[in-house]
Amino acid sequence: MTAAVSPSLPVQALAGPRRPWRLSVALLAAVLSAAGLWPAAARAVPEGTAAEGEARAWLWRMQHAQLSGNFRGTLVYSAEGVLTTSRVAHFAVGDQSYEQLETMDGRHQHIVRHNDAVHTLMPSSRTAIVEKRELLAAWSATPQLVDPKALENYELRREGRARVAGRDAVVLLMQPRDALRFAQRLWADLASGLMLRADVLGAPPDPVTLESTSFTEVEIGVRPRPEALLRPIRQIEGWKIVRPQQRRTELADEGWALAQPVAGFRLVGCVRRGMEYAGDGETSVLQAVFTDGLTHVSLFVEPLQPQRHAQPIMARQGATGTVMKQRGEYWITAVGNVPAETLHLFTEALQRQR
Repeated sequence: MTAAVSPSLPVQALAGPRRPWRLSVALLAAVLSAAGLWPAAARAVPEGTAAEGEARAWLWRMQHAQLSGNFRGTLVYSAEGVLTTSRVAHFAVGDQSYEQLETMDGRHQHIVRHNDAVHTLMPSSRTAIVEKRELLAAWSATPQLVDPKALENYELRREGRARVAGRDAVVLLMQPRDALRFAQRLWADLASGLMLRADVLGAPPDPVTLESTSFTEVEIGVRPRPEALLRPIRQIEGWKIVRPQQRRTELADEGWALAQPVAGFRLVGCVRRGMEYAGDGETSVLQAVFTDGLTHVSLFVEPLQPQRHAQPIMARQGATGTVMKQRGEYWITAVGNVPAETLHLFTEALQRQR
């Protein structure tokens, strides 16, 4: 699961292209299937580098399964010996999209999305955060969401077949074409294309698994039950309702620009939102999200507060790196599942224009 949110910033920037994509992906699936290019469950999976047409077809099929499929299951995230378990579900009914993620250990949190409306429920404090989904990828109901454009930055290699959550899967390695990103090993359900597992791998010569997200059990093709999924947000009467200020914007309009683009990454969204810090009141934070089709990097810009921003920070937990540093009167944070050098390139490239 590619997290693009700073651990110090309570941002819910939820995943996925908007629903009109579903029609185009479904249409492409029919065309590729008729042409014999859509990967079939019954087809053998030879090992080796996939040709561009086959590689793109696999990624389209995986994307189609996540955006248009009906499934539910248990998702386990592991990194550095720490395990987090969540119940997840996704329903697609006509042009309506529903998704949920409920943590099963640690602090209880229940996230429910209906189209662009996102509710984050915290039962222990009887608090609900209600906001609109504006940006990509803080969480997803599958281990990964892959855009076929990722093939501009990664080579897809077949690694045979395996079993995940009791289902047959094809194993695919997304090998980066440069040192600015990590490799990822993906397991896609042979029958549906749904992503069942994703591992983020360290850089050669020792490509250890930095983190892994996997279904331990999953039901695919279930009858959609959107009302059951939405029921928790109908039962928050008397709770504290928080509606963070949030508006779309542009980096240039905020007086910022990347002086030098980071190769392979494109800007996919920019918002300004209010953040509350304990004892410090609310601060306005600018967030810009960049993607290479497989992973994401978030840049956060906020006013410098010496009591909190004492010195530069570089940290990593699992595959998620964080770089924080001062830039004049501002504090810059870069977060993403990429090598530290990539995060430094982003923070150095971000320049104040006015």
